[in-house]
Amino acid sequence: MSHLFSPIKIKNIEFKNRIVVSPMCEYSSEDGFANDWHLVHLGSRAVGGAALVLTEAIAVSPEARISYGDLGIYKDEHIAKLKQITEFIHQQGAYAGTQLAHAGRKASHDLPWNGGKQIPSDEPNGWKSAAPSAVPFIAGEEAPIALDKAGIEKVKADFKAAALRTLQAGFDVIEIHAAHGYLINEFLSPLTNHRTDEYGGSFENRIRLLLEIIESIREVWPAENPLFVRISSTDWTEGGWTADDSAALASILIGKGIDLVDCSSGGNVATAKIPLKPGYQVEFAEKVKKESGILTGAVGLITEAAQADAIISEGQADMVFLARELLRDPYFPLRAAHLLGQEVKWPDQYLRAKWH
Repeated sequence: MSHLFSPIKIKNIEFKNRIVVSPMCEYSSEDGFANDWHLVHLGSRAVGGAALVLTEAIAVSPEARISYGDLGIYKDEHIAKLKQITEFIHQQGAYAGTQLAHAGRKASHDLPWNGGKQIPSDEPNGWKSAAPSAVPFIAGEEAPIALDKAGIEKVKADFKAAALRTLQAGFDVIEIHAAHGYLINEFLSPLTNHRTDEYGGSFENRIRLLLEIIESIREVWPAENPLFVRISSTDWTEGGWTADDSAALASILIGKGIDLVDCSSGGNVATAKIPLKPGYQVEFAEKVKKESGILTGAVGLITEAAQADAIISEGQADMVFLARELLRDPYFPLRAAHLLGQEVKWPDQYLRAKWH
């Protein structure tokens, strides 16, 4: 059997293969509501054979959105359409997950195809962003508000309420977004966290918000359901968060009920130089896995079936998260199985197109 198509059991779920649809923002919502675009986009990846389909980053509050087009789960009315989506994903033999997120200082931006620039808080579709410290992402942008204790408590409460709605919407997996320069990542990194209270300074203090958010979510999320965390494994910047920090964090997360760490990188420093190449982040998944013992996911410029299979077979990661390759080819898992000589179940409606 191909390693990529071997099943893996995490908590109460046995995933049929190691392929995960990575969260990818679609910027296609109004007031956080999912719509038919999301149904077809996510549903087609489930038809295509992925074991786990994650939604895009889904905002836990209106101010937690990157843009006014972001998906949200900050009110009960959001649940109905999301439930339709999870039910369709389940009908295809896949599991459904969502990535709970807060954009922090990278909130209040325009849609990418409109330029993606920050929208000032006093303009239409703009609002005031929040962060651990009042430092803008890009010099000249409107600075975020430094969260006070009440603001931090609201963030924790928002994640908890979102987790409950996630459960009600029929999702099987939650991934906490602690990467890419968004709020939790901003707390983790000394480059963006300049606080002097119990949420800043030492490594133990900077990881505190993430641990408290996990604790809040676990109050409402079933113990038998998987809980993932996505991290930026390095800031790619001197004096920032490092791969060693990531391994140390993972060693703590494994004792806090986290099942898998999804190892991405970057996004917290606008000027960082990232050495892009195929599989450029796989080394972080391997390091975190080996040094902490936690399951890891590899992500980033993974585009070939043999490449993905090797990541699993060589023990570098336990699951492979695919993003742009699945935008180009929603049926990559079916094609990969053919290329790897692995027999997998096809949708009945597509059997006549099966490779032989």
